[in-house]
Amino acid sequence: MTRLFLPILMMLAAAPLMNAAGKGLYVSDPANLKGKEYTNPIIHADYSDPDVVAAPDGKTFYMTASSFQCAPGLPILKSTDLVNWRLVNHAITEVPPTDFYAAAPRHGKGVWAPCIRYHEGEYYIFWGDPDFGIYMVKAADPEGSWSEPVLVKAGKGLIDPTPLWDNDGRAWLANAWAASRAGFNSVITVSEMAPDGTRLLSAPHVVFDGNDGVNHTIEGPKLYSRDGWYYIFAPAGGVTDGWQLAMRSRNINGPYEVRTVMARGDSDINGPHQGGWVTDANGDDWFIHFQDKAAYGRIIHLNPMRWTSDGWPVIGIDKDGDGCGTPLRKGRKPALEAMTAEDALTPVENLFEWHANYSDFFGFPTPSAIMRIYGHKLSPQFVNLWEVPNLWLMKFPAEKFSVTARLQVSAKADAEGVASGMLVMGWDYARLSLEKRGDAFVLRMTECTDAEQGGKERTTDLATIKPTRVYNAGLRPNMECDITMRVDVSAGGICRFSYSLDNGRRFTSVPAAFTARAGKWIGAKLGFFSITPDGIADRGWMDITDIEIK
Repeated sequence: MTRLFLPILMMLAAAPLMNAAGKGLYVSDPANLKGKEYTNPIIHADYSDPDVVAAPDGKTFYMTASSFQCAPGLPILKSTDLVNWRLVNHAITEVPPTDFYAAAPRHGKGVWAPCIRYHEGEYYIFWGDPDFGIYMVKAADPEGSWSEPVLVKAGKGLIDPTPLWDNDGRAWLANAWAASRAGFNSVITVSEMAPDGTRLLSAPHVVFDGNDGVNHTIEGPKLYSRDGWYYIFAPAGGVTDGWQLAMRSRNINGPYEVRTVMARGDSDINGPHQGGWVTDANGDDWFIHFQDKAAYGRIIHLNPMRWTSDGWPVIGIDKDGDGCGTPLRKGRKPALEAMTAEDALTPVENLFEWHANYSDFFGFPTPSAIMRIYGHKLSPQFVNLWEVPNLWLMKFPAEKFSVTARLQVSAKADAEGVASGMLVMGWDYARLSLEKRGDAFVLRMTECTDAEQGGKERTTDLATIKPTRVYNAGLRPNMECDITMRVDVSAGGICRFSYSLDNGRRFTSVPAAFTARAGKWIGAKLGFFSITPDGIADRGWMDITDIEIK
């Protein structure tokens, strides 16, 4: 099996890429690997609502992020320099409750805004599911096995939890609230928590109310303590146009003073907020946060953080000395052990997630394929792919990139309408597919607008392609077709599909370009699908034998 090894350390612009045999390396901006400065974003991929923690030595760092309904979930990224990162694990293989997230793709639900912390020899991750409550997992080694999820508090509307273990042995949990479930938002509450992190011991107490006419949509709190103060870092103002607040109090339950400590100002970086503070081995402070970039999702930035003489954080560069910083486009790297391209190798298949909890019916690797995907049985009411759970997708990894895949599509001779191919998925989507029709396959380009709202697919037939192979398989012959598909993505999420029938030597372009659109709380994703119409007994399937990303 051929594997591509791709750094997720990533990915500011398309740069030299490794090929599928792993002879080259995809690297980010060379300055981010070798120079003394770095350029934001440090990860040009959708790691929404990031949080970061330092290992006890302050020299190794772990990041996690929202993964919503996708599985495996809770990505674990690792770095030694806070600039370059690689994907090393996922903390959960399934989203709890597992049956709910296996039955269908629960778009936009699931794992919201996790918080990762280190306490007494173990790493903890807390997250909120707005429909079920607050969950926790823990591990002694972030790169090893994590515990089964514990439901810390059941309920609707509970999101963005963040724990704090105090010096007196007591523990606390702050969280925000989702208006879509609770009927209210823009408040931060704090509850006392059992020191083992498994349950809450008190009712919530409001410590900050953003319904003040100024700091609306306060959410995503992170709770810390420093020099006798309790601090809550939290974004306000909304994802696209918001700002970063810091609050402090001598009492965990408040009242809290509040300041805006980072805002867009005159920069071109919108919505600079929602992330985590980390201190490195040198005692330097940093803040990792996201920027919303439409189809690309919420991409990751690193900013320096300093403390004023009167005990307030300032994030970014404070040009006018008013205590509110603006985000950096370029900055000096942390004085830490530099990551190399070799440090950041991730098998390409590890970059992919299913759109729901995995089932054996979805597919599996084979000795000759990175992944085999079986055709999902469509409902009798099928309108578009919004209902399909076994989409195998990866985040857009850069502003400009290309993905080429060698595919072998299979269908029984009487399985009319079975289709497999390549997909750019979001609220709008486009797919290039081979569909079984008669004694051949038809290459079809399909687009859909407003998939969640029931938008209908629009399809154009491009070519009729004879099978590469027909062979006896039980009572009915099986038909196979070898094809190479490619998607080239340019700035603005402009996607151009093409295909090759001679193993990638010559490509034919699909005439019209498609503009990618974000999905529900996630950026657009690229990957593969296979579908079987209602009423067809045998599932079709597709073997993905090779993937190249550059």
